[in-house]
Amino acid sequence: MATVKDFKGDQPTWCPGCGHFSVMASLQKAAVDIGLEPHNMAIISGIGCSGKISEYTRAYGFHTLHGRALPIAQGAALGNKDVKIVAAGGDGDGYGIGVGHFVHAVRRNVNMTYVVMDNNIYGLTKGQTSPTSAQGFKTKSSPKGSVESPVHPLEIALVNGITFLAQGFSGDIKGLNEIMKAALQHKGFALVNVYSPCVTFNKVNTYDYYKENLVDVSSFENYDPTDRMQAIQKVRETNGLLTGIIFKEYRPTFQELTPDYPEIAIAKQDLNLDVAVLEEIEKQFQ
Repeated sequence: MATVKDFKGDQPTWCPGCGHFSVMASLQKAAVDIGLEPHNMAIISGIGCSGKISEYTRAYGFHTLHGRALPIAQGAALGNKDVKIVAAGGDGDGYGIGVGHFVHAVRRNVNMTYVVMDNNIYGLTKGQTSPTSAQGFKTKSSPKGSVESPVHPLEIALVNGITFLAQGFSGDIKGLNEIMKAALQHKGFALVNVYSPCVTFNKVNTYDYYKENLVDVSSFENYDPTDRMQAIQKVRETNGLLTGIIFKEYRPTFQELTPDYPEIAIAKQDLNLDVAVLEEIEKQFQ
């Protein structure tokens, strides 16, 4: 049986205190807790500080183009159903240039997990406003404050039919680990949005800010995580500042709905063309 040490890859170069350390640790521990081995998991990541998680975790990995982690991950999930597919990226990567892929991945319900490390800023390029930055958020490139309204990824996911939605916080590694386990075990498309503070460039959305403002869904009276409308209501009431498993339901996956989807993973099939078949095809063009 694998241990967390078996999942450790290259030495991380994230800034000391970066929230991404907790995200990676939670993901690696969750993989061990549910019995995965490094060769049973693949991490497909986007561009940004968060994208380095595919290098820092010892598993199959693919560092894609900016905003393109989800199409690659969906292809991997369809091609090899025997490997746990995890897409990972940041708010800029997933909710900016990649938001179109995000919406369609949600509605397709491909069996995979998507982990977004949301720090409300572009960290790798030294601190510009991101799609989740609040209106009025000030940076060196927007000293008078952002004029744009932020996107609301939890609401986008819910209204487009997400089957598993959870939100965690890097400052609560125990709670985040439980969320990661549930997401990895979910059959369908699972989104885990994580508030992962950038200690270098974001002095607003800090660990202290989230500790003071986040509300756990377990504190809501009679909260039903299978009630989509209630989930939307609570997300709006808290302005998205909530943690825990927000919504979950079972719906047939893309793989299950695909006619003649192969029982044996495509990656494990013999795709070599039989010589006799090839000769018959050639005869048609002679």
